[in-house]
Amino acid sequence: MILVENLVYRYDREAPDVLQGISVAFPESAHTALIGPNGSGKTTLIKHLNALLFPEEGTVCVDGMATTDAACVREIRRRVGMVFQNPDSQIVGMTVEEDVAFGPGNLALPSAEIRRRVDESLRIVGMTGLEKRAPHTLSGGEKRLLSIAGVLAMNPRYIAFDEPTAYLDPAGRQRVLEIIRRLHGEGMAIIHI
Repeated sequence: MILVENLVYRYDREAPDVLQGISVAFPESAHTALIGPNGSGKTTLIKHLNALLFPEEGTVCVDGMATTDAACVREIRRRVGMVFQNPDSQIVGMTVEEDVAFGPGNLALPSAEIRRRVDESLRIVGMTGLEKRAPHTLSGGEKRLLSIAGVLAMNPRYIAFDEPTAYLDPAGRQRVLEIIRRLHGEGMAIIHI
């Protein structure tokens, strides 16, 4: 479970709090939707779930590990995957397969396991056959699928999706939502803005 207790966060010491005393639990295997207007702090909240941001006050714990404990940050980021609203923000590889392999490679996994994870993640999102493509040649929808595959390759327990269907056409939107439903149906905890 991800447990957030009395979370307070501000981007600047002189600015007002963006999050004020937020407490919420994200149970394992649940599908949780966060709904609110632009600027209400939804993205700021989910960036705390995998230690991209740290609380000014309060705590965020993932499976009992505090995000402020430097010794736990790597494992927290492995357990809580994040799919950003703009997929270009998380694509780092020169090819599709290099991008998906980036995270597992940082875990120092054996080559055979990295290959298995890349192949399986690309299969899940329907991108088998595009392994050698350069990410900049992909459509917006394909980039979104690539960013999901990169997260899946880390074998997370939770995935936070920040407006995963933004800027997609109806077919691309439906494809992403089907993947999210399938992942949740297989027991993955989903946090969905």
